[in-house]
Amino acid sequence: MGKLFFYVALALVLVSGLVFAPEHAGLAIHPMDQFTVKALFGGDHVAWYTPTNVTLWMFLAIGAIFVLLVMGSANRGIVPSRAQSIAELAYGFIYKMVEDVAGKDAVKFFPYIMTLFMFIVTANFLGLIPMSFTTTSHFAVTGVLAVVVFVAITITGFVLHGVKFLGLFWVSSAPLALRPILALIEVISYFVRPVSLCIRLAGNIMAGHAVLKVFAGFAGALGAASFLPIFAISAFYALEVLVAFIQAYVFTILTCVYLKDALHPSH
Repeated sequence: MGKLFFYVALALVLVSGLVFAPEHAGLAIHPMDQFTVKALFGGDHVAWYTPTNVTLWMFLAIGAIFVLLVMGSANRGIVPSRAQSIAELAYGFIYKMVEDVAGKDAVKFFPYIMTLFMFIVTANFLGLIPMSFTTTSHFAVTGVLAVVVFVAITITGFVLHGVKFLGLFWVSSAPLALRPILALIEVISYFVRPVSLCIRLAGNIMAGHAVLKVFAGFAGALGAASFLPIFAISAFYALEVLVAFIQAYVFTILTCVYLKDALHPSH
């Protein structure tokens, strides 16, 4: 099994080297070109309504989730299929995360958090396929995800607790003279949350793909000596697989932490 995984990874790396290699010999590598938003139809002009490569790969991510969670577990059995096993594992993993981090009263928000995790992790993994487009490498996509989480949690806090939700910013255990200063710090840190979520996800995914592009460019430019950077690509590609999951996990668990603050706004 280990040898099979190694050969599959090596094959993917070789394909990546051919696909992402520069058009002309030399080291004219442009690692950021892979993030360019391009219209699928109608020339190079991109408007707000134009179907782009971002749109395409977002729909592919949704389609992959549908196939895995809906079609893969449609014929449920005592002995689960591979797709059913993955679906059940993902379900149990996220459910336990929500329950452990945010509490049992947060379980009612589980469907949204599960959807959020599955979209991010699927988009991340699809972005590792050669010739694909990584939607989560764009701040416009991760920014919307982060803002939706921020707004939803803030509204939830005020709906459940009213003005008492502002107690989240008042550190009652601190000395009275320090409380206004700490309150200001808490307010700033609260409004930085969506920025942190957005930049952390997109920045890590973008940086990893850019490095892969650079090494793949070296492999394409060196010709017969391309095996040298290919070893580096193999190791980094494995790391990117891990990062693709970890970043989805971090985004989701931070959402659970923020949800806990909305459900129990006290220090």
